Amino acid sequence: MAMILSSYIFSKFGSSATAFTQPYVGLREYIDTFDGYSLKYPQNWIQVRGSGADIFFRDPYILDENVSVDVSSPSSSKYKSVEDLGTPEQAGKKVLKQYLIEFMSTRLGVKRESNVLSTSSRVADDGRLYYQVEVNIKSFASNNELAVMPRDRVVGLEWDRRYLSVLGVENNRLYELRLQTPENVFAEEESDLRRVIDSFRVNKVSD
Repeated sequence: MAMILSSYIFSKFGSSATAFTQPYVGLREYIDTFDGYSLKYPQNWIQVRGSGADIFFRDPYILDENVSVDVSSPSSSKYKSVEDLGTPEQAGKKVLKQYLIEFMSTRLGVKRESNVLSTSSRVADDGRLYYQVEVNIKSFASNNELAVMPRDRVVGLEWDRRYLSVLGVENNRLYELRLQTPENVFAEEESDLRRVIDSFRVNKVSD
């Protein structure tokens, strides 16, 4: 079954994340009554428009740390349950495949290493079933892709990121929350970031 997932691209460039890591100052709730979902996000993050996502918030200091929500078109597929995606493991493979498609690069010498770190399902306090997928992707690139001699094309780590997705179904639509963060930042902020992930809910929309 085709999976309708996000089609936008997150920031492609690495950042000096450690130097700008900021303590969170609490969470703020965002509720979308029109599309039918809600989440909490760090209140010092800013909304970015024109990202291609339904909603997109970003850390103002760590530009490749962000959270977003994408919602499938009601005319594309009719989802009855998140189980329409298969098992959590099968959904995890689809999520990873989608990430790799989005991060596909035409640059010479670029290599991506990826792993599904975990997949799980849970029934939240709203009684709905959600899938959660965690992925790590590392990007390696040459510092001189136009060099003629192989010895002059030194490949190094470009970025190393954790991607967390939560998938839910309501209103015959698939909802996906994505959180992206550099791995070194995730190690420092894991408890706060998991609060964001755990806050995601889908809601029935009135006809």
